[in-house]
Amino acid sequence: MIRLEGVTKRYPGVSRPAVDHLDLDIPEGTICVLIGPSGCGKTTSMRMVNRLIEPTAGRILVAGEDVSGTDPVRLRRTIGYVIQQVGLFPHMSVAENVATVPALLGWPKPRIAARVEEMLTLVGLEPREFLRRFPGELSGGQRQRVGVARALAADPPVMLMDEPFGAVDPIVRERLQSEFLAILRRLRKTIILVTHDIDEAIRMGDRLALMKDGLLMQYDTPDRILATPRDAFVAEFLGIDRGLKRLALVTAGEAAGPSPAPAGSPRIASVTTLRDALSILLTEGADAAAVVDADGASLGSLTLGAIRHRLAARADQSGAG
Repeated sequence: MIRLEGVTKRYPGVSRPAVDHLDLDIPEGTICVLIGPSGCGKTTSMRMVNRLIEPTAGRILVAGEDVSGTDPVRLRRTIGYVIQQVGLFPHMSVAENVATVPALLGWPKPRIAARVEEMLTLVGLEPREFLRRFPGELSGGQRQRVGVARALAADPPVMLMDEPFGAVDPIVRERLQSEFLAILRRLRKTIILVTHDIDEAIRMGDRLALMKDGLLMQYDTPDRILATPRDAFVAEFLGIDRGLKRLALVTAGEAAGPSPAPAGSPRIASVTTLRDALSILLTEGADAAAVVDADGASLGSLTLGAIRHRLAARADQSGAG
């Protein structure tokens, strides 16, 4: 769906390229997270896709079309764009902000009105309550929701997201990440997301592209990168707790065994990650927990041994891949 072939960006007077011969193939419906230290070239790489920055060399294809031959304005109307600062027009209502691209595309007013309400509902904002509000009347999390609704309004096949949760309170951030991840997976958009937060990258990404000094250091699934970092830089960037980070990729429901937990064991929801489940077991001083579904029905048990086994099995699978 999105392909970067030998993409390079040089700025005048700077010896090192901002992006250096970047090759990247992002399949349709995939969330690709660009991550790396400040100044590594991740934001520059993303902005070249919608021609906010023009590459010095190489080519970028979206759905097989070379973007260099596409009118930049038309191109940007087909690519959703969400930034950290949200970028809502302060003098326009929420409804007018969400309607921006459909209006530019000439949609009929009834269709635009219906789409605005649909998008606000999708991102968890009650239309009757928020349609006539202005950005200054919203919380940071609400503004971010409106920004995502606006980016989705014209149903673009591709979305670019630049530190989309960076300006949101940490308490709100994880909930927004989970909610938007569920929405984006359901809509099957092809997404490039830029972040400096490795936990966010692991949570959101189907694939991670880890960059340094304009170079692509490793490109793979989160599990494989965490299991088999290519070199010392990648391992150091991932952190000494990368084993625990891998446990965040598996839920208790996926790892639970059929045997019931001993009486008095803590109860955990099936959607709890193994990382959080391990924390609960250690905090409670328990060797096992009862795993339950959303209705509280038992699904079996999760033991410390099962968590160790699951991590070892995933390491073998990742190494084999």
